[in-house]
Amino acid sequence: MPEKNRKNESHPKNIHGDTGWFVHDRFGMFIHWGLYSLGARHEWLMNNERIPAQEYERRYFKRFDPDLYNPDLWAKSAADAGMKYFVVTTKHHEGFCLWDSKLTDYKAPNTPAERDLLRPMVDAFRQQNLRVGLYHSLIDWHHPHFIQDPHIGPNRNHPDRQKLNKGRNQMKYAAYLHGQVKELLTHYGRVDIMWFDFSYPKPDGSGKGHKDWRSAELIDTIRRLQPHIILDDRLDLPYGWDMKTPEQAQPRAWITVNGKKVVWEACQTFSGSWGYHRDESTWRTTDELIRTLINCVSKGGNLLLNVGPTGRGEFDARALDRLNGMGQWMKRHNRSIYGCTQAPAEFKKPENCLLTYHPGKKRLYVHILAWPYKHLHLDGKAFVERVEYAQLLNDASEISLKMDEWHAGQLQVNSGQVLTLNLPQVRPDAAVPVVELFLK
Repeated sequence: MPEKNRKNESHPKNIHGDTGWFVHDRFGMFIHWGLYSLGARHEWLMNNERIPAQEYERRYFKRFDPDLYNPDLWAKSAADAGMKYFVVTTKHHEGFCLWDSKLTDYKAPNTPAERDLLRPMVDAFRQQNLRVGLYHSLIDWHHPHFIQDPHIGPNRNHPDRQKLNKGRNQMKYAAYLHGQVKELLTHYGRVDIMWFDFSYPKPDGSGKGHKDWRSAELIDTIRRLQPHIILDDRLDLPYGWDMKTPEQAQPRAWITVNGKKVVWEACQTFSGSWGYHRDESTWRTTDELIRTLINCVSKGGNLLLNVGPTGRGEFDARALDRLNGMGQWMKRHNRSIYGCTQAPAEFKKPENCLLTYHPGKKRLYVHILAWPYKHLHLDGKAFVERVEYAQLLNDASEISLKMDEWHAGQLQVNSGQVLTLNLPQVRPDAAVPVVELFLK
């Protein structure tokens, strides 16, 4: 279906950017890659270990040599997992740039990589029909004019922090920030998402917010250069954003602002780190990640799931294992994700289930988290009156409706108030089995 004709009546009206494709595609890949991949112990290691900018640069900059970097493999891994867009860290808080910025020497072409690493990545993901998103840090612990504050950064507790700030000018840094954003939005073709991170204003003025980034002016520039673009909500302004971005947490319901449903996307990791972390061991299971994706869509949201490539430029085996597992499920169940959203209120989810709904096709998807014995009961007249056919989504095998009289008598089931699905006793071989309901 052409994107301009896609409609989702359950989705709130767009605020600024083109979110029509976004709320259809639902699943994206986040990529955190930078010098911290060499440290291999969290992307915030510069902050966590209070490593001064000069020492951090000395240790990692001339050793960044991703000789195994193959963006075609990255893009194929994302596409095979069922992802439809990606967002990559063009620059994280460390200040290092993956592209050939004309405004700094602290960039990939000046490392042993000797090239712009962003352009081949963007080209590769586009080749796999994924949309392009660029993350860009508002923070920069390396830039000589970025004011060091007491809240975050390697010098947050430095006894001579005030002296270190002598001669620094935050507005000069803001000009640098704006200049780099202009480069990204004029040199890489259509960019679908601009993902900024992050503001931290404090009541006493000691943090950083919209004035420090000149956010209002920045938004105007972005909208002028690429008016379709989707912006996140981290520029410390009550306007100008297109989506809310809950991080490392799962919302309990569709996110609202002033009582109105808004576009939202949960950004989460496979483990406890965004950047490559060799020794991090709290990796989530594939089944749990699939349930998380379903949960997001059942509440009208997206999932942006992160990979942290190694210093040599590869997705490690743990990440590839999860991506492959999600792809196996998505291959046969993506109809319950793409184009879907929260089910209409009259359909109450059964116990141990999640519901998603495709408004255009008028189909309801029952994701069964715990396989029941023989029967799944769907309570309410909406199910009884509107469901005309049911099938398992993985193989399109019919599921018969209504309970036979013998079982109904034993369980005292009122067929006028309950629709019963007669399930096979053997659970389908799927992380989360799905029943597709065709509505009248």
